[in-house]
Amino acid sequence: MSVKALQRRLRNWVHITRLDKPIGIFLLLWPLLWALWIGAGGPPPLRILIVFIAGTVVMRSAGCIINDFADRNIDYYVKRTRDRPLAARRMSPHEALWLFAVLIAVALWLVTRLDALTVRYAFVGAALTISYPFMKRFFPLPQLYLGAAFGWAIPMGFVALQGHVPQVGWLLFLVAVLWAGVYDTVYAMVDRDDDLKLDVRSTAILFGDNDRTLVGALQVLVIVGLLLAGRAAQLNWLWYAGVLAGSALFAWQQWLIRHRARADCFRAFTNNGWFGLVVFVGALLALQH
Repeated sequence: MSVKALQRRLRNWVHITRLDKPIGIFLLLWPLLWALWIGAGGPPPLRILIVFIAGTVVMRSAGCIINDFADRNIDYYVKRTRDRPLAARRMSPHEALWLFAVLIAVALWLVTRLDALTVRYAFVGAALTISYPFMKRFFPLPQLYLGAAFGWAIPMGFVALQGHVPQVGWLLFLVAVLWAGVYDTVYAMVDRDDDLKLDVRSTAILFGDNDRTLVGALQVLVIVGLLLAGRAAQLNWLWYAGVLAGSALFAWQQWLIRHRARADCFRAFTNNGWFGLVVFVGALLALQH
């Protein structure tokens, strides 16, 4: 294989795993970090932190591959996705599945650095991740299913730290599911016209003209969930300050999507990375010793 051919292959691997678009990694990482800090009552053990961060990056990459594999005959007809390696026929399905298998093997190796119960929870998370792309064909709320896949690292984190999932762990998991409903609905608003033509399900389509109102309702539920989680974990006022800052960002997102313009909806989607960060900073400060 020539150097240029190798470079093209590596570019395709980066593209299909979205390593060039780290917003997806951050949207998975922030709820996980909330959970690890709260579950540990402060900084978690370094080994657990490294395994979960690495596992998040690997599983997100694997999830992107299987998503593109499932959508390889659809993405070409969507303006935002037609240049993806499988849709553009720059990568074969066989090569994509091979890369997916390698990443799953790496994820499995990582999780086996933890205890047996956490490994069993990991299989549930893997099943959610792999099945999500196919849910869009018939499930009217795929964004919430995605939230379950993205948020499953939260109960895993509590199991790794405490050996069980306490009430606050399930609260944070529910928050992660609802938050995915917020940012992925806004994301789906970018592709709504294309999805309607292709008969792809999304909450943006299901919500219709009530999309902004229902996204706002989900945002309120996320904030309420975070407040309840702070109460369950007996966190101090700094946690609530972080949640308040997150509320301001949610209000800004509502302003951005007011005209449902594609570019502004995408800006609102990426703004959720800052939401996750400010809530994490609140947890970090509330649990500092």
